Amino acid sequence: MGRVRTSMGIALVAGAVLAGTSACGGSSAASSSAADAKEKPAPAASTASPKPTKPKPLGPPMLLDTITPATGTTVGVAMPISVVFSNPVAPSARAGIEKAMRISTSVPVTGAWHWFSDTRVDFRPETYWKPGTRVTVDADMTNVPNGNGRYGVHSYHHTFTIGSDDEAQVSVKDHTMKVTHNGTVVKTFPIDAGSPTWPSWDGTMAVIDKSKEVRMTSCSVGISCNKSSPDYYDLTLPWDVHLTTSGTYVHYSTGDPYPGHSYGSHGCVHLSMANAKWFYDFVRQGDPITITGSPRGKAAGDNGYADYNLDWSTWLKSSGEGQITTQTA
Repeated sequence: MGRVRTSMGIALVAGAVLAGTSACGGSSAASSSAADAKEKPAPAASTASPKPTKPKPLGPPMLLDTITPATGTTVGVAMPISVVFSNPVAPSARAGIEKAMRISTSVPVTGAWHWFSDTRVDFRPETYWKPGTRVTVDADMTNVPNGNGRYGVHSYHHTFTIGSDDEAQVSVKDHTMKVTHNGTVVKTFPIDAGSPTWPSWDGTMAVIDKSKEVRMTSCSVGISCNKSSPDYYDLTLPWDVHLTTSGTYVHYSTGDPYPGHSYGSHGCVHLSMANAKWFYDFVRQGDPITITGSPRGKAAGDNGYADYNLDWSTWLKSSGEGQITTQTA
């Protein structure tokens, strides 16, 4: 189902979240703010010294709109580092920008950047992060060109930590969701997924965020605006875990309160009220949720944080610098 937020979920970045149209039938929008800090003014000069001067900028500024995840957070093992630029980056400049965004980790990590577009680039390990890994991004962007006449104006410092290995495996055909913690099954829930007409996405999707309540409507994505249609709905539903920017959620639905027997949604995964609350409390941003058995196919890698839906060779094809091993710190 789709959504219009009525409460704030986990922040994806410091002041910014992804937004998109909901496959479950709603529209979503979220405020964003620049991740850039203003430069400090130059210190006052003494009367015996000339006034200090700032170096002349090489051109218009290249800024980073967002860096995800938010600094200081703990995230799941499938969470990428996702950077969104304020202006397009030329292919010729991508390797240089990747080199400027230095990643250091508490244990060596083999990974690579991947450009989903000329403004979004993600870094992920070849396989999931090791739980407990501490990650630092030091992006010294000063005077780094974007290939389109713009230049970085300052540096960015970002840190986060990888939490425990918490995952969920959803079987559309078996109507079950198996939840694991560090490889051990802790819960198995009955679920209903998307119908044959409105199937769920397959593949692995890292949790984007979660909200205690989300308004979901059919009209906002063109499913139906006719109130007499059996496909029409306008509902505010609880315990919503967000999987794709196109609107896939794991949540409770009043229209399918006892899942486990049918195909009850327009693409989302339904849990009972008690199970939805348990899962909401358990899960964090970046935890991988893998759906199998749906005819729709895998979600695109940039449909939220579905980065692991791309195999490694495909991932590397859109990397400027290629595969790297992080420095330890």
